Amino acid sequence: MDFFLPVAQVQVSISVILLLSFIVGFVSGLFGIGGGFLMTPVLIFLGIPPTYAVANEANNILGTSVSGALHHWFRKTLDYKMGITIVAGGIIGTGVGMLIFAYLKEKGVINVSITLAYIYTLVVVGTLMFAKSYKELSNLKKKIIVKRKAHDHYWIHGLPFRMKFHKSRLYESAIVPIMLGFIVGIFASIMGVGGAFLMVPAMIYIIGMPTKLVPGTSLFVTIFITGLVVIVHALKFQTIDFILVFVLLTGSIIGLHIGLKVSQKLNASEYKTLLAILLLAVGVIMGIETFVLEKGSSLFITNNTGSIDNKLSEVILSLSTNNPVVYGFISIISVVLVGITFSYARELVHYIKFDIDKKKYNFFK
Repeated sequence: MDFFLPVAQVQVSISVILLLSFIVGFVSGLFGIGGGFLMTPVLIFLGIPPTYAVANEANNILGTSVSGALHHWFRKTLDYKMGITIVAGGIIGTGVGMLIFAYLKEKGVINVSITLAYIYTLVVVGTLMFAKSYKELSNLKKKIIVKRKAHDHYWIHGLPFRMKFHKSRLYESAIVPIMLGFIVGIFASIMGVGGAFLMVPAMIYIIGMPTKLVPGTSLFVTIFITGLVVIVHALKFQTIDFILVFVLLTGSIIGLHIGLKVSQKLNASEYKTLLAILLLAVGVIMGIETFVLEKGSSLFITNNTGSIDNKLSEVILSLSTNNPVVYGFISIISVVLVGITFSYARELVHYIKFDIDKKKYNFFK
């Protein structure tokens, strides 16, 4: 089913975007990442202008991150203190990133900068992560027990302003998570993502957080970082297409909670290896699109022609053009409410099912 997006002014296949957003949502729940590093390039490949792809995917990530973070809050697998510390650095980094973004845009190299940033970051992080996780899996298969501390200690952990993070059972310098948030904020501003694809490996390998706390804490941080990105795009650029956001959110939020359930069955080494493979795959695909295929060619078939042919599209376009502030805030509030509602609904089903199973157990007992 094809539909013409009134704000982005392109025609897209709703079924294709719904399927892709479901896959990205599943990945988000499985690894505790926002999914923007995967969905934003795909939206661009499908013919959606980069500015609109960044804004609408950020809005989608906001909704799924709220829902995912609530899921981890219910299960007490979220380190608030660590998350808030990272957010503090992320706010500063986002401001710096916006300045860099404006400079690159003024020089006319913003598109190539974003593409290269995606490729190099994904390939480097994915390669390093895969090498370490593969070694862990090899030792596990050979039944080699490697005695080590809870996490590796680097010189940065000994910096001043040391804090106790009771949930993660860590005692290290607050400068480490603040620096992480700062770097993530810069990347999020330039690349239009929540930054979790960089944050998750850093939480595991640099900060040394327990793997079970990483997804929830990462989603918690992503809420604030993507929230800032969405606000800027909604108020300054008016690039949010509510129809695109709704389709993305529908697929993503369903896939998210399925991914959350599957993630509970993975061990730490499998978790790290799968994430590393995913990062490498996205980086390689982007590299092929950029350096191998001829200009104008794509691994994805797109159709970006069409026109507004229904009343709903006319109303959305009119509201976006004439009342961008109201339109932007409606879009933001809507995805947050959907995320909260879906998360609480899932918990309600979980407790009802638990109560039924408990009654069955008592009956047969």
